[in-house]
Amino acid sequence: MSRIEAVIFDCDGVMFESRRANLAYYNRILKEFSYPLVSADQTERAQLCHTASSPDVLSELMRDNDLVPALRFAATLDYREFIPQMEPEPHLTELLTQLRNDYPLAIATNRGKSILSILDHFDLHRFFSSVVTSHDVERPKPAPDMLLLAASYLDIAPENCLFIGDSVLDKAAAAAAGMLFAGYGGVSGMITLSSHHDCLEYFVGRAK
Repeated sequence: MSRIEAVIFDCDGVMFESRRANLAYYNRILKEFSYPLVSADQTERAQLCHTASSPDVLSELMRDNDLVPALRFAATLDYREFIPQMEPEPHLTELLTQLRNDYPLAIATNRGKSILSILDHFDLHRFFSSVVTSHDVERPKPAPDMLLLAASYLDIAPENCLFIGDSVLDKAAAAAAGMLFAGYGGVSGMITLSSHHDCLEYFVGRAK
């Protein structure tokens, strides 16, 4: 295995349990355009809302002629309204505090600008050297663009970065970027983690 010199985090499903918030956000858009709402028991649609970028989500859920107006309406929403429905994963702050002593940290998320409000709300900006969103690249995950840009900002070769993600989109992006992948919360990877406590145990004693 390549030497780990930096750690990159996905946001939703890794740093936060955010399914309720994401469904509320997309359902607000769907309601505005008189579409059926997505419920948590609609597994595939709910997962899409949880992992994909907004253009990809809305292009799947809406008719083509509604996509541009829907994205325009989405841009008017303040995601801070939905942040109270998000919950940090247990031991997140403890993990970030431990890791930043030994590794530069970054975020690569299919979210747009809402990630900045989320980091402000939970006081997490201080842990990360770089934050890359879907607005920063031409192609969101599963393309590798976001991970390659994060590695570039960190000035670390992609093969020496570990990306922690929770979806098949994350796994595919890491593979395409030639990056080490840790599967979180049920997704398999070179490293498989069920919690941030697992992640803490993995990194304890590892030298940069």
